[in-house]
Amino acid sequence: MAINASPGAGVKGAAPRPMTSEERKVIFASSLGTVFEWYDFYLYGSLAAIIAKQFFSGLDEGSAFIFALLAFAAGFIVRPFGALVFGRLGDMIGRKYTFLVTILIMGLSTFIVGILPTYASIGVAAPVILIILRMLQGLALGGEYGGAATYVAEHAPHGRRGAYTSWIQTTATLGLFLSLLVILGVRTSVGEAAFVDWGWRIPFLVSILLLGISVWIRMTLSESPAFQKMKAEGKTSKAPLAESFGQWKNLKIVLLALFGLTAGQAVVWYTGQFYSLFFLTQQLKVDAVTANLMIAAALLIATPFFVVFGTLSDRIGRKPIIMLGCVLAVLTYFPVFKALTAAANPDLAAAQERNKVVIVADPAECSFQFNPTGTAKFTSSCDVAKQVLASASVSYDAVDAPAGTPAVIKIGTTEIPSFSAKGLTAEEAKAKDVAFKKSVADVLKADGYPAKADPAKMNKVMMVVILTYLVLLVTMVYGPIAAMLVELFPTRIRYTSMSLPYHIGNGWFGGLLPTMSFAIVAQTGNMYSGLWYPIIIAGMTAIVGTLFVRETKDIDIYAGD
Repeated sequence: MAINASPGAGVKGAAPRPMTSEERKVIFASSLGTVFEWYDFYLYGSLAAIIAKQFFSGLDEGSAFIFALLAFAAGFIVRPFGALVFGRLGDMIGRKYTFLVTILIMGLSTFIVGILPTYASIGVAAPVILIILRMLQGLALGGEYGGAATYVAEHAPHGRRGAYTSWIQTTATLGLFLSLLVILGVRTSVGEAAFVDWGWRIPFLVSILLLGISVWIRMTLSESPAFQKMKAEGKTSKAPLAESFGQWKNLKIVLLALFGLTAGQAVVWYTGQFYSLFFLTQQLKVDAVTANLMIAAALLIATPFFVVFGTLSDRIGRKPIIMLGCVLAVLTYFPVFKALTAAANPDLAAAQERNKVVIVADPAECSFQFNPTGTAKFTSSCDVAKQVLASASVSYDAVDAPAGTPAVIKIGTTEIPSFSAKGLTAEEAKAKDVAFKKSVADVLKADGYPAKADPAKMNKVMMVVILTYLVLLVTMVYGPIAAMLVELFPTRIRYTSMSLPYHIGNGWFGGLLPTMSFAIVAQTGNMYSGLWYPIIIAGMTAIVGTLFVRETKDIDIYAGD
């Protein structure tokens, strides 16, 4: 049964009314399909370690995991290209059929991963095909969000677009939950050994059922009323790419949407839902199960606020809420993450306060520490010292020493001379490295630095409170964003114009956040310094958005072209 345009949909000044059953079905169908798409997308990230062993086994373990993550990143990198391809189709042939195609591509690509032979079976063809499938997933996701958001917004009555589209904003979190639940269920059912061997395929294969449900529901929907009106009037765009990006009046809005809205929204989103997890496990040494449970609890508490802030944006405006979220991130990230350290690993916080770790070294012999492929060789005394501390996840400060001075690690009042591996045989370097690491580990232990966080000493309630605050910032910037992006652009080029800045912001600025933040931490040695990346981007968005982006909540999206 087709859904017709809702009475008063899009009409400025229409009296507020309850959501109709037709509108609920539109939101449910769009949200459910997008949940499934994010489920497909997150499966790969959740199973990256296993996929590395199955498809990149021709490499050493470290490089295999890095290449598995790079294949995951390929999905983010191509998202803007998917926005261009499917945005153009959506503006030319319609919203409904375009984002029906995107879910087909996404679901089939994911299902094929579940039946794809491994490296042991077909050699290098396995990772090549896997990367192609990941890119297809990214392309599809690049077209999915813009289609779903545009479709729901164009069905929503004027004055309710923030509330209606905010349901779409919950889908990424719900998709993550669904993928983790399926993985946990299969893992528990078949056992860890069987899961690593073949059970990992089941979550990918299950996606074909989710795909079938999504396609069936979406086939019952009609085209959006705004697009139907525009098509009936003969005003559809013949060249949406040229109109969106070849005309300054539209390109200017695209750029403002990117730098004044989506870039900051993206880094706040990834910090709250991904970097916080990485910070817990890598820097604070919290075990993975506890960290995931803490994040899950925060997500469960905060997820309804996507709808709260989306609804609030219909009353007070989209821009104030999004800008406030970015400003709060800029002002509070450092104290909040330091508070998280005190709650999750109080022994580490106390040791850092009581016995600071410092590397005193000649800066000329200190290399850039980011080593994604594991092929770089760090042999100077400075590099050796930094590598030892990095491997122990110890945060440190760096102090310059006179030229030619061998590096020294200072832990409290104790000094441990480093060594240079240059000119040593492999056996000699290994022996010195083992002795050096033991010396550092012994002093760290004696000065109170824990090898891992003690569950008995964690303030888990405070951890959940802090993580919930971080996710609440996510809901502030993300809840109103779909409605605002839809309202920024005219109907004839809306799908194309809104999709590109969204996916550059989220796919590139946001998707690269873990890599960029890790690189900053690796170089500086300070475990909090990775926060500068989201703080700078969110600060840029707050300034650009406040000064140059207009409020959109009262715009009639049916008016004009």
